[in-house]
Amino acid sequence: MQIFEDNKLVSPIYNRALSLAISKDFAEQKNGKVSFAKHQNSEQFNRRRELLAVEEETNKNKIIQAHGHEHFKAQVMSKFFSQVVKQVNKEFNNKEHLYMNVLKIEDAAPSIMEILSVKAASINRIAPLVKALPWLCIELINLVNKPQYRKRSDVQVTEPNLALSYVGLDNLKLVMPTFMLKHWLPNNTAPFPLMKRKLWNDSLSIALAAQLLAKKQGLDEFAAFAAGMLSNLGLLAVTRSFLNTYTELYNEELREAYDSKDKKLHDILLELEASPQLLLEQLVERSSKVAADMVELMRFDRLQITEAVFDLAYAVNISHMCPIAKVVTKAKAYVAFRSLAKEELINTEEAKILLSAGQLTTKDIALLKKSDIDHIKLNFN
Repeated sequence: MQIFEDNKLVSPIYNRALSLAISKDFAEQKNGKVSFAKHQNSEQFNRRRELLAVEEETNKNKIIQAHGHEHFKAQVMSKFFSQVVKQVNKEFNNKEHLYMNVLKIEDAAPSIMEILSVKAASINRIAPLVKALPWLCIELINLVNKPQYRKRSDVQVTEPNLALSYVGLDNLKLVMPTFMLKHWLPNNTAPFPLMKRKLWNDSLSIALAAQLLAKKQGLDEFAAFAAGMLSNLGLLAVTRSFLNTYTELYNEELREAYDSKDKKLHDILLELEASPQLLLEQLVERSSKVAADMVELMRFDRLQITEAVFDLAYAVNISHMCPIAKVVTKAKAYVAFRSLAKEELINTEEAKILLSAGQLTTKDIALLKKSDIDHIKLNFN
């Protein structure tokens, strides 16, 4: 988000929240905080470190070898990570490729959102589009068959049309954007296994917070919810692209080293780990702008969120943003604050800076604190 990146006080705080989305250890490292879990037995750790120091001092040859090894490793890492960044940059020059091949967004998905945004919306208009998305049919059928939503425990819904009718239009305004973003999440975020869950939780919380704030201001709640949810599309696309590219190039380099019988290079490559710093740099630089590109390609006409998502990506002053973008900005600032506070990675002064940058009032904060912005509440009559 441009308004956060342009603010020298806010930028490191918000970037720390993005670091936390990658991994807690990485966020703690960025914050200069030592993980207690890693070094809980500090006495044993210190003794081991002293022994290693003694060993190094008494064996000059090993030191030289280690230095040589580390130097070669640094060279390999630098060359390989440069290749990854170059390939990722090439992917981001083609937004249609990101849309169709990385996120794999089908035309029916935004069409459903468009229909839901108008007063003339109906299940009959939505049903054919849902049938074109088998994964969405499965999600809807699974939803209505959950014990808390089933009218009769002995009856199982098996048809998407019936599931749609049972869910109803009002619930669909929450369900559809949620299932879509869930579907577009990276399949796997290894070597950052908790990142997928974090991206999902934050996206849902931002959408629900934006909806609450929009309701308070008399704005379109569906537009606020959808804009909040889809504003995180860039995070998903960047994460997918970076990790996919890293894995493909890594496997290729490893295979080439093996085939050429270059044991030294092969062993070094086995030691390499995906760089959270490189991923963070891509997220900071690209995510909000990629989200804008993806939403633009959805070609919404009646669902008024494209301007909002572009404001989030490019506006340099919050006062120049459209009303929906303003509530999403508040939601993003609050969710970032809450995530950091939960892990004790933000102090009182930083919290004030971040929340002020999002222009959250005391009433906004009080509303969000007392509300559940972690779970969707569906109303089945």
